[in-house]
Amino acid sequence: MTVTAAGLVQSIDWLAIAPPTIAAVAGLVVLVADLFVPEHRKPVLGRLAIAGLALAALSLLPLLGGDRSTFCLTSDADVCSYTADHFTLAVQFLVLAGALLTALLSVGAVAEQRLPAGEFWFLLLSSAAGAALLPASRDLATLVVALEVASLPSFALVGLRRGDRLSSEAALKFFLSSVAATAITLLGVSFVYAATGSMHLSEVARGLADVPARLDHLAAAGVAITLVGFAFKTAAVPFHFWVPDTYVGAPLPVAAYLSVIGKAVGFTGIILVTVLAFPSYARVWGPAVAVLAALTMTAGNVAALRQRPDRAHSAVRLLAWSSVAQAGYLLVPIAAAAYVDDPGRAIGSTVAYALMYAAVNLGAFAVAALVARTSPANRIADYRGLYASRPLAALALGFFLLCLAGLPPGVIGLFAKVTVFSVAVDAGLGWLAVVMAVNVVIALYYYLLWTAVLFRTPEAGPEAGTGAGVGAGAAGASGSTRAKHPLPVPAPLAAAIGLAAVLGVVLSGAPQLILRFASATLL
Repeated sequence: MTVTAAGLVQSIDWLAIAPPTIAAVAGLVVLVADLFVPEHRKPVLGRLAIAGLALAALSLLPLLGGDRSTFCLTSDADVCSYTADHFTLAVQFLVLAGALLTALLSVGAVAEQRLPAGEFWFLLLSSAAGAALLPASRDLATLVVALEVASLPSFALVGLRRGDRLSSEAALKFFLSSVAATAITLLGVSFVYAATGSMHLSEVARGLADVPARLDHLAAAGVAITLVGFAFKTAAVPFHFWVPDTYVGAPLPVAAYLSVIGKAVGFTGIILVTVLAFPSYARVWGPAVAVLAALTMTAGNVAALRQRPDRAHSAVRLLAWSSVAQAGYLLVPIAAAAYVDDPGRAIGSTVAYALMYAAVNLGAFAVAALVARTSPANRIADYRGLYASRPLAALALGFFLLCLAGLPPGVIGLFAKVTVFSVAVDAGLGWLAVVMAVNVVIALYYYLLWTAVLFRTPEAGPEAGTGAGVGAGAAGASGSTRAKHPLPVPAPLAAAIGLAAVLGVVLSGAPQLILRFASATLL
C-alpha cells in the first residue's frame, strides 16, 4: 500500500490555536525587543506584554460560535490533540484575563523592585501561553507539556529578586515540589499508556472501559498516581507545603498569579484526566478527590485562622492559606462528578467558582500590593485604618474579602458556595457538604476580622501592632505615616483594583450570568 505525502499532512486551524499562540509570540517579541531597548525605556516592554495578553484574550471572541479541533489523527478525524470547546474557552478566558490583571499589577513592581524587565515579561507571557494551551489539550503528552510550559517559567518568576534570601528559598521549594509532581505525573501517565496503548484522552477512556483483567491493577495505579501528580499543582493537602513560603518570597504580583492561574492549571488538568480520560475508574478517583477536598479546606482554614496580625507578611500568609482552603472548595464538584450521570453540571460549578475566585483574589492581592508600597512587612496590623487614608482601596478590599467569605454584598461568593454545596448534596456526598459548611463558618471568622481592621481608627506609636489574634493589633508607625502621607497610586495598579472590583460587583448583581456561562462548558 502506498502512502502519499498528502495523507500525512494535516491542516492547522490557526484560529483555534490563536489564544496560546498569540501569548507565546508576544513573549518572543518582548524577549527580542529587550535586546535593543535602552534601559530607560524598559517600561515599553510592559506595554507590549499587556497588549499581547489583551489581543490573546480578544482572540477568544471568534471561537464562541462552536467547537473547533485541530491536530487530529489522519486515520480518525474525531481523535484530536487540541479542542477549543466551551470548557476550553472558559478556562482560557480565566487564564488570559488573570494574566492581564497580573501584568497590570506588575508594571509598578518591576520598576520599584528593579526586576529585570525583559526576563520578567517573557516568563509571564510564556507561562500564560502554557496555561492557555492546557485546557485545550486532549492527549496526555500535550497535557504534560502544557503543564510544564506553564510551570517552569513560574520558578524563575518566584526567584527573580536577586540577592533576596526569601525569594531564593521560595523558588527552591517551589522548584523541588514541582519537579516531584512532574515525575509522579509522568509515572502515572506511563502506567496508563501501558494499560491502554493510547495517549489521546478519548482513546484512553475507551481503553480503560475494557481493560484486560491482568492490567486492571496497573491501570488503577496509573489513575491514582496521575491524580497525585496534579494534586501537587493544585496545592491540595498534603501536597501544599510549598505554598505559604513561596507566596511570601515571590514578588506580590507573582504570588497573585500563582494563586489564580497556577490553580487553574492544576484543576484543569484534574478535570481533563478524571472526567474525560478516567470515567470508568471513578471508583478510584472519586473517593480520593473527596478526601483531598475535605483535608485541603480544613487545613487551609485552620492555618489561616492562626495567623498573627503582628507577624511579618501575615497578610500574604493569610491569603496563601486562604487559597489552600479555596482549593478544597474547588475540588468538591470534581469529586461529585464521579457520582452523577451528568458530570457537566458539576464541572460547570467548579468553573463558575474558579472565575469568581480569580476576580476577587486578584483584587485582594492588588490591594495588598498597594499597602506594601508604604508597609513592606505587609502585616495584617498594617491595614488598620486603611479606610481613613485610602477609602476606595479599603472598600474594595472589604468587598473582596466578603466575596471570599460568601457574605453580602459579595453575592457572587455566596452564590458560588451555594452552587458547590448543592452539587455535593445532589451527588450523595452529604458528609463532604457538612465538612464544607463547617469550614465556611471557620473562614467567616478571619475574613470578617480582617475586614473590621480596615475600618478601625488608626493608632500611632511604635508599640502598636502587638495583638494576639487576626483582628487585634494596630497599624504602628508605618500605618500613621501612611494615613498622613499616602503615596500616589500608580495608574496600572489602580486599574487592576478597579477592574477586579467592577467585575465582582457586576457578577454579584447578576450571578446567574457566570453559572450560565460555566454550565455550557463541558464535555
